[in-house]
Order: sequence, then structure tokens, then C-alpha cells
Amino acid sequence: MATPGRPRSFDKEKALDAALQVFWRKGYEGASLADLTSAMGIEKPSMYAAFGDKEQLFREVLDHYQKGPANVALAALEEPTARKVVERLMRVSADAGADPHMPRGCLYVQGALACGSETDCIRTELISRRAAGEAALRKRLQRARKEGDLPERSDPAGLARYIVAVLHGMSVRSSAGASRKELRGIAETALRGLQSEL
Repeated sequence: MATPGRPRSFDKEKALDAALQVFWRKGYEGASLADLTSAMGIEKPSMYAAFGDKEQLFREVLDHYQKGPANVALAALEEPTARKVVERLMRVSADAGADPHMPRGCLYVQGALACGSETDCIRTELISRRAAGEAALRKRLQRARKEGDLPERSDPAGLARYIVAVLHGMSVRSSAGASRKELRGIAETALRGLQSEL
């Protein structure tokens, strides 16, 4: 009769929080196993047993990020009008980008920019997740047009591309140390430019 495995002696959610901070600050390639296990408070064998290798851990961290810090974007899609969706996306992103308690920039954006050719699978994963976010926004804007909330002439796909490009640009500015005032200014300029579209 098989004996049950040893119970985990660590909190998986807290370990993922810690790993998220390391990957977010150092990037996938910059985060060493020593950095990760030290931050997570576990030994390498425990990490491998719980999460698999570094790539598998990173994928779990991305899921964790999506449920946590990145969830503000998904929540914005629930706003009642297209204008409110876009306003909330822009303003929340600006505020999050300058949060002194969090790493700067968006993990999906920063992670892909910092990947080398040896980690194409990671870059592809990050690009795919960004594309899924854009698709969700496009779908929400298509719904708004169908409901008469956007002008019939509007182009939901083009609007989604533009909005995502602004958000990604804000992420890059954030990682370079932009202040909340600067990020809010970018958001407000973009929103003024979108007035006739929304």
C-alpha cells in the first residue's frame, strides 16, 4: 500500500506571491533559481515538487498575476458603457503603474521585452496572454457597438489595438520611473483623443 506524500510545509499562494515579485522585478531570465527559492522560503526540491521547473513555475505565476494585479483590467470590462470601460482601464493602469508597493510596469509587457532567443516559448506565452486581453477588450467594444453604445461607424478592433498600445506604452514609461501624475496625464490625453470615438 502506497504511503501518502509528505504534506507541504509552505503556503503555495504566498510562495506564488513571492515568485511573482521576483519575476516581475528581474524578468524571466534575470530571476535565478536561487532568487526564487530564497524569496519563496523553500528549497529547490520543494519548488520542483510543487511547481515543476522554472518555466512551469513562471506559467503558474502568470495565472496568479492574472487573478491578482492584472484582474483590474478584467474588472474594467464589466463597466456599463464603453466610455467607462476605457476610462477605468486608463486610470487604473496609470495608478497601478505608480504604486510604490508594486514593481513597475506590466509583467506581460516587461517580461516579453526582456526575453532572449533562448526563451522564445516564454515570449510566445506572454504575447499570447496580451493578445487574449486585447481580444477581450475588442469583444466588449463589439458588444457596445451592437447595443448602440458606440457609433455604428466605430471600429472595435482598431479601438482595442489603440487602447492596448497606449496601455503598453504607459507600462514602459512606468518601468522607467514615471510618476503617477505623468501616467495620469498620458491617460487623460488618450481619453481626450478618444472622445469622438466613444
